[in-house]
Amino acid sequence: MRWKDKLVFDHVGLKVSDLARSVRFYKAALGTLGHELGSEGDGYAGLGPKGAPALWLHAHNGAIGPGTHLAFSARSRDAVARFHAQALAHGGRDNGGPGLRKDYGDNYYAAFVLDPDGHNVEAVCFN
Repeated sequence: MRWKDKLVFDHVGLKVSDLARSVRFYKAALGTLGHELGSEGDGYAGLGPKGAPALWLHAHNGAIGPGTHLAFSARSRDAVARFHAQALAHGGRDNGGPGLRKDYGDNYYAAFVLDPDGHNVEAVCFN
């Protein structure tokens, strides 16, 4: 299966304990997948494809919760590897290095990291 644009959600919001730290993390990790910081203001930031922020980070002083799982489409296995490396270099914790996940599908190639607040973030491609 080749990578193609998919749209399921308009946007997703995450509560984060340190907005600046999370912006640095997501800019580095998602930049490898073609996403950029598209909007920011007092207590929030939005990242996504150019001109279309879809991941919204919100500063939150209370409990964050047990974490969320987000999976981002990648165009290639190399992009998955770059995502993983940049995420680790910017405060992420390894939650499964780049590789095939045969239990998910024959061509399911992914990497997983925990962001600074414990959200499980994945990059996946199917080629």
